[in-house]
Amino acid sequence: MDVIAERDGIVAFVEVKTRAAMEFGDPVEAVNARKQRSLVRSAREWLARHGNGTREYRFDVVGVLLKEGKVWVRHIESAFTV
Repeated sequence: MDVIAERDGIVAFVEVKTRAAMEFGDPVEAVNARKQRSLVRSAREWLARHGNGTREYRFDVVGVLLKEGKVWVRHIESAFTV
């Protein structure tokens, strides 16, 4: 989990993946089922410590691609659900 942010009463658990090239695939594809399970476990722990049981939350994924001297960013809100 790279970022935990709250806006408008919704907690966003955000995973950021960066790649220097597409040879290993789209960075957001790196957040596979195994990684999602890990993020969900971490989010549940965070919510148990900081939440009140009624907080809304979502899982976002940010993919960063560094290519040809440019930076491409793709933010997917609610990339997956529990």
